[in-house]
Amino acid sequence: MLLKQINDPRLAHIFVTDVTVDRELAYANIYVSAVEGASRSKEILEGLESASGFLRRELSARVELRAFPRLRFHWDPTPENAAHMEDLFKKIKEEEEKK
Repeated sequence: MLLKQINDPRLAHIFVTDVTVDRELAYANIYVSAVEGASRSKEILEGLESASGFLRRELSARVELRAFPRLRFHWDPTPENAAHMEDLFKKIKEEEEKK
């Protein structure tokens, strides 16, 4: 849906990293990230909030639940942190090889 049905340029090149739903099915916490990293996090979260009504309506039509949870979007820094750790490990390895 994010790729094909929403034409908001703020939501280009994003991906969902995790979704959690509370026990009462009141809220779905959706964690997102982007290829460019946190530099676009604010505009991406604003775009998702803007589209949340549409997304909730479309999802509720596809998933049978008595009450569909409200969608809450969060930025997930995990991919950026993983890339940073990979860079650090690479530098350590290069320094070890120089010795």
